Amino acid sequence: MGALYGGELPELPVFGSQFLPGLGGMLVAVTIGVFLTRGYSRQTRSSANVNLLRGSVLASLLVTAAAWPAASGVTALVLPFLVCFASVGVPLATGRAAARRLLNAVFTDSRWAIPAALVGFGNASTVPGEEEFAPVDREYRVVAHVDVDRGPLHPGSLHELGNVIAHRAVEAVVVSGDLVNEEMEAVLDLCLTGGCELLYPASAVRIANVRPALVWRGDRPFFELGAPVLKAQQLFVKRCVDIVGASIALVCAAPIVAIIMIAVRLDSPGPIFFGQDRAGLGGRRFRMLKFRTMRVGADAEKEMLAHLNVTGDVRLFKIPNDPRVTRLGVFLRRWSLDELPQFWNVVRGDMSLIGPRPCLEAEVDAYEADHFRRLGAKPGITGLWQVSGRSSIRDFEEVNRLDRRYIEQWSLWLDMSILLRTFPAVFGRHGAY
Repeated sequence: MGALYGGELPELPVFGSQFLPGLGGMLVAVTIGVFLTRGYSRQTRSSANVNLLRGSVLASLLVTAAAWPAASGVTALVLPFLVCFASVGVPLATGRAAARRLLNAVFTDSRWAIPAALVGFGNASTVPGEEEFAPVDREYRVVAHVDVDRGPLHPGSLHELGNVIAHRAVEAVVVSGDLVNEEMEAVLDLCLTGGCELLYPASAVRIANVRPALVWRGDRPFFELGAPVLKAQQLFVKRCVDIVGASIALVCAAPIVAIIMIAVRLDSPGPIFFGQDRAGLGGRRFRMLKFRTMRVGADAEKEMLAHLNVTGDVRLFKIPNDPRVTRLGVFLRRWSLDELPQFWNVVRGDMSLIGPRPCLEAEVDAYEADHFRRLGAKPGITGLWQVSGRSSIRDFEEVNRLDRRYIEQWSLWLDMSILLRTFPAVFGRHGAY
């Protein structure tokens, strides 16, 4: 690092004081970067990865910015930034992963979690909203249930809840069902008497299943419910990233593309490329390109092979060891090389680098009402489904959930996180066939 700066690591300004040299400045920059990007807070695994990436970028910018007076221009800062980002990001990611594995091995339950009682339906093992958190990251640990399956709360249920609070050291009561005002007042009295916090769900938000925003109108709070769509500036940024990223990919992959074109031509009779109509943004039809990996006429054989579909769902057609795939096609699919032509779809504007799984028009015909929200974004070459297991996920509802989650939680940082997770998924060949 020192050689890149022409000597020792440049000093980093901290809170207007004197510059801190070398390793000390790096540690301060990392601490500030991770703190400002919420890297030390409880969060889901995907959010933690995104925030760790943001913290690494911010820390690298802080350190690199200190070299500005000695640099001849912006270009001279690019290499130091990349080296600094690697020096910060790799140890942080490796350390976080190692710490998580160690804690999961040592602590089989939630660490330092608040003991909580669930009031609601069924015997859930986690507090609603924390299902996707690793056990060691959960804020609450369920120690008791007060089930109301058999009807509204009654004196016996309230007495049971009072005993739980008194004898199980409960510090929080979480309501997972709907209570009428009288029941809510009774539960609140018990919690106040026992010194517990009470968490009650916003049922309207849960029913509507859209992105909520808390707004104030006068002195009253309201949940503003709106469809999870990207704003104009977000679309502009995403489109710019798509064009630049896809163009660079096409140029860098040109030699590989040329080799594959020759190999496909020699491997089996038929065209080099395979075009298929897919449903894009809003259901608009577009022609998706791939390298041909099946014999000519394979589409006509699909109905004959429907009994081999491992998912049992026409909306997610997957056949391991598909007999229609050519010898070269097996290799191309295993390494996702058959999807390289889709970068041209991205340049054309039909697809995005990252987005929901591109679906067939026939699959859309079988959609139910809540599935059409997957069409609210351009389909992507990669996405949450692809980095979460690809073909190993055989439940269409899970695919739908992942795609909708991407649309509802989109950010540039989420795209970068998925992009970085794509490389291990491809090279590890998880769920690819």
